[in-house]
This record gives sequence, C-alpha cells and structure tokens, in this order.
Amino acid sequence: MSKGIYVATIEPNSGKSIVVLGLMRMLLGKTAKVGYFRPIIGDKENGELDNHINTVLSHFELDINYKKAYAFTRSEVLHKYNQGKSGEVIDEIIKKYKDLEERFDYVLVEGTDFSDESSIIELDINILVSKNLGLPVIMVTHGEAKPNNELVDSIQLAYDTFKEEVDVLSIMVNKVDDDNISSLKDALQERINNDTDISVIPKIQNLSNPTIKEIVTALDGQILLGKELINNQTDNFGVGAMQLRNYLTHLKDNTLVITPGDRADLILGALQANISKNYPKISGIVLTGGLVPEPPILKLIEGLSSIVPIVSVPGGTFNVTNSIGAIKSKIYADNTKKINTSITTFEKHVDTDKLSEKLITFESDIFTPRMFQYNLLQRALKNKKHIVLPEGNDDRVLKATARLIQTNVVDITLIGDEEKIRNRVEKLDIQLNFNKISIVSPTQSPHFEDYANTLYELRKHKNVNLAMAKDMMADVSYFGTMMIYKGHADGMVSGAAHTTQHTLRPALQFIKTKPGVNIVSSIFFMCLEDRVSIFGDCAINPNPNAEQLAEIAISSAKSAQSFGIEPKVAMLSYSSGSSGKGEDVDIVRNATEIVKNIEPTLKIEGPIQYDAAVDMRVGKSKLPNSEVAGQASVLIFPDLNTGNNTYKAVQRETGALAIGPMLQGLNKPVNDLSRGCTVDDIYSTVIITAIQAQGL
Repeated sequence: MSKGIYVATIEPNSGKSIVVLGLMRMLLGKTAKVGYFRPIIGDKENGELDNHINTVLSHFELDINYKKAYAFTRSEVLHKYNQGKSGEVIDEIIKKYKDLEERFDYVLVEGTDFSDESSIIELDINILVSKNLGLPVIMVTHGEAKPNNELVDSIQLAYDTFKEEVDVLSIMVNKVDDDNISSLKDALQERINNDTDISVIPKIQNLSNPTIKEIVTALDGQILLGKELINNQTDNFGVGAMQLRNYLTHLKDNTLVITPGDRADLILGALQANISKNYPKISGIVLTGGLVPEPPILKLIEGLSSIVPIVSVPGGTFNVTNSIGAIKSKIYADNTKKINTSITTFEKHVDTDKLSEKLITFESDIFTPRMFQYNLLQRALKNKKHIVLPEGNDDRVLKATARLIQTNVVDITLIGDEEKIRNRVEKLDIQLNFNKISIVSPTQSPHFEDYANTLYELRKHKNVNLAMAKDMMADVSYFGTMMIYKGHADGMVSGAAHTTQHTLRPALQFIKTKPGVNIVSSIFFMCLEDRVSIFGDCAINPNPNAEQLAEIAISSAKSAQSFGIEPKVAMLSYSSGSSGKGEDVDIVRNATEIVKNIEPTLKIEGPIQYDAAVDMRVGKSKLPNSEVAGQASVLIFPDLNTGNNTYKAVQRETGALAIGPMLQGLNKPVNDLSRGCTVDDIYSTVIITAIQAQGL
C-alpha cells in the first residue's frame, strides 16, 4: 500500500516548487517522519547540486543523503531509453524509493521538470514512475496567459491520461490571475465531476521576480560589492541612460538599476537615492558592458553607510536588459523569504485539512507503526500528565527519562536516592536536565507520614497497623502508587527491576478496579510492518474462565477504540468456527457468546485460529461470511501461556515493536514493564500511561 504522494507537472514552469514546499510543511505537521525523493533530476555540471533537492533537504532539515534523494539525471534516462533499457530505469527508481520508504513514515516524491526537447517522454515517465511506485498523484500545471477554455481542455486531457493508470487525488493550477480564480475553479469542477480535489493558486509576483543571485548566475556576472545581499528581490528594473535628474523620477520600490559601468553619476545618484527617505529603496545595480568604476569611485561607494549589491556583467545594456527580463526565477535554499512566501501561499489557497485527509484515507486500511507512535506522542502532548517512575536507579529508566523530558511530553518524578541518581547520570553521560524532574526518597519525603497514615486507614481492616504501614510505604512501589491515589501523580510505570506482583499488589489493594470491572488484564500494542494489532492478555491472567475471557475481550476492544484502532476482535483457539471440540475451545466459544450478549454491536469472531484471524486468504476460506476473519485488529489469547509466548515469538521473528503491557481495569493507570524491557519500551509505556490518565 502507498506510503507516499507523487507530485507531477504536465508542462514547464508550472510552479511545482510552491506545491512541494507547501506539501512538505503540511505532511510534517501530520506525520512524524517525512522523506523526499526525486526520481529524475536535470543534468548538472562541476558538482552542482539539484536546486530542488538542496532546498527541501536543507530547509526542512531532512536526514537524507543527497545522492539517495534521486535516481537518475535526465540525460542518463534518455540514454537508457535509447538503448532499450527503460526497464532498468524503473527498477532502480523503485529500489531507491523503497529504501526511503523503509526509513520514513511518508515520502513526498517530486516528478521531473519538463524540458522543451523531452516533454512528451517526460509525461509518460511521470505516469510510469508513479504507477510502479503505487503512488497517488497530485497533478500540477499553470494558468499563466491561457484562456480558460484552453486551460480546462489541456487539464482534462492530462487528467484523463493519468487517470487511466494512477489515482489522481488533486489538481493544482498555479499562476492564475486573481480575477480568474473563481471562474476557473468552477469550470474545472464542472468538467472533472468527481471527488478529485481542485485548487487554484494566484500568481505571486515576488515569486516570479529574479533575485540578484539569479541574475549573476544567468549573466555570468561579477559581484563587486554587497555580496551578503545577493538574495535581494528585484520587483522591477529600469535602464539608466538619461541624466540623473530625469532617471530618479523613474525609481520604484526594489528597482534593479541597469546602467553602463562608466556612468559614475547614475551609480552614485542611485545609491544616494537608496539612502534618502525621499526616494524608494533599490534592490541592486547591474553594470553593463563589462565596465567597472574607477578605483576612486569604488572607494567612494565602499564608504557609504548603506550599500546594495553591485554587479558587473558582460554585454550591452539592451541585451542585458532583455536577458534579465527572460530569467525564470527559482527558489533557492538560502532564500527563506521566497520559501516562506511559497508555504504561506499554498496554505492560504489549498484546503490542507481536506487534502491531508484524502492522503490519509487513501491508505485507510494501513495504520503504520510510526504513525501510531507519532499519534501517541501528539495525544500525550495535548494534555501533559505527571508520571512516577519508582525505579529511579535503573539505567534504562534514567535514559528513558532524559528522552521523555527532551520531548516535553510528561512531567516525571523518579523515586530513589538523589545523590546516587545524579552520580549514575554523570557516569553514563546521560543528558538529563535535573531542573525539569523531581526526585524523591520515600522516607525523606514530607508526604511520608501522611501516606503511611492513609495506607493504615485503607488497610487496617486487613490487620495492617501503623508500623506495618510505614514499613510498606518505604517500598518504592507502595510509595509511587500512593502518589497516584493522593493525586500527586497521574500514573505509574514500574517493573524494569521488580516483579509484576510487586508492581501490582499496591494498586490492587487501594487503587482498585473500575466500577463494573472484575478483572485486571493487559494488552500489548504489536506494531507490525503494515499495521498495529492488539494482543491480550499476554501478561496477567494465567487461565481465565469464559466470563473472565469475555471481560478481557471487552476491555481490549475499548482500549483499541480509545487509541484510534477499529476493534475487530478475534477470540483465538486451536480451531475455527464450529469444527473444534474440547474443554479449551468450549471456553473460547462461550466467552464469545458472552461478549455478543453484552456488546451486540462489537465485531467479534470466535473461536478462530491465528492464521484465519490475520490472513485474508485463509480467513475467507475458513469463515467466508465473517467481518473479522483475515482482518482482526484485537487478538485475544485463551491463556497466558499461549499469549506470552506468541507475542514474544512475533516480536522476535518479525522485528515488531511491542509496546506494553498496558493494564486495563484499574481506577488509575499503573503499568508493568518486563524486566527485559528496553529504553524504547519504557519511553512508549510512559506515553501510553499518560494517555490513559487523560481519560480519567
């Protein structure tokens, strides 16, 4: 399934850069990690970088090696095609794209720039590449100097050509006159009468005007002064050939002054006007004829308090002026003004919410692990919670704490000896900001006596006296759990150095279960290559009966729903449907019926085998009428032995990330870690705990 979008233009100078920059900003706001790829770039000389790649990689600080961001140059592609090796081109493009797809949540692919000599083959190549990458297309063109009827005809022709091979999600028309935007959009929507998104973007003059840098490059100029200002924009230009008193009246804002290099009077006059509050600012001065002012004049200019770029170019004034007028302005990495203007223009004239929704729903049957983790982080950030970590002396806990604090996703309290924790952090060279965390030692805490008294009152009916309560409160698990009970923390994560029983006992004693919940259970979020599945119960209940198994299924389905996963529940067993006999399968069958009675609208199937639950082909062959078979998102195991071994086997053999276990059913969130947990496990479990706390 697609993890990217392909931006394809159908003609030269379409303004594709505006779309690419705007899309990249939009995607980075929706997706954790976005890649960028150009299958084919223009030919470059002397180590010159492709401007599109350089601009996107540097401005958005993407972690992509330049050479991995493209596959071929235009001449290399044409050479391959002339040799009948077009298949090699596609094979290499697919390989390079897949390399990026593996690293990123989403990849923005920018199609070729059209050149006059190969525009026909480029249209075919863009269609072929997007088709073979399996990507939907955003089609880009421009409306500059085109009658509406001709423009609509050409767009429909290109649209129909693309639509035969690929999905076109959006059509974007750039450089349209303001007074023509509404009528053009109406005409396109009438002609292309479906759900294809149509955006019309006006012509932005300062994006079309060249900078001094572009003029220097185009005319092989020499910068005499003001090199640091070569990104100055030229909104207009005028030739200085008349006397100074007449020329000054023609100056406008950001005028580029073009004059022969020996006209010292006009040069000095224009510079003086730039300083004067009575005249507009100029963007620069181009000196024609290859002439350079004499040293005394240059010395005088250098001493002025305000300077503009002064460039010497070969060629006569007339030819230079025509050449400047013909320059097609581009957007460069160091021209942040143009980049920001492009992004702002895109966001103003494109419905980014609608477009991003189309991109997401196009792959609605895939919920990638990276997107899941990004969504978790964003949810936790919306309502910051306070999590206590009782195992403050554990190296993994300290490293995870540093990472959590750096992302500012939760507030953290570590339980332990502060001096020992500080020494350990220093020894391990962990970048942990102690000003942003709390460290507490139970017996040294000002809350210790109150916590002990509270525990005594809660447990005295179980023959716990005050002395026993104080001994218990010195334990990190009891102290951390009491912080939650008293409202001094929102949740707790423990178990890296303690048993499950040690972590859960205090919670079961006085946090207790939610009303109507009889059993505490657990789930893992199994982040597989192309989906996120929920496995339950793999950590708590050894041999649940039918009623308990039903409750685990209902709790797991609710957890899935709360974390954005549509619950399709598979009650796993060694047989599917009605074929199996025996006590174990009968428990699963009975549990399924209990769930159906309690939650009649829940999609559930059981008993069902694992392969029939997750493989569409197997599922349809065994249970052809099932809403769950082949597409289960919540898998309920019949016992702890099966569940624990299965989740670990899947994790190890597939490389899946297993987030959890997350406990279900407690009044306030307490989550237990495996003693073999990693820093990533702790980090993810803390975030999940924070999200659980938001729902309380």
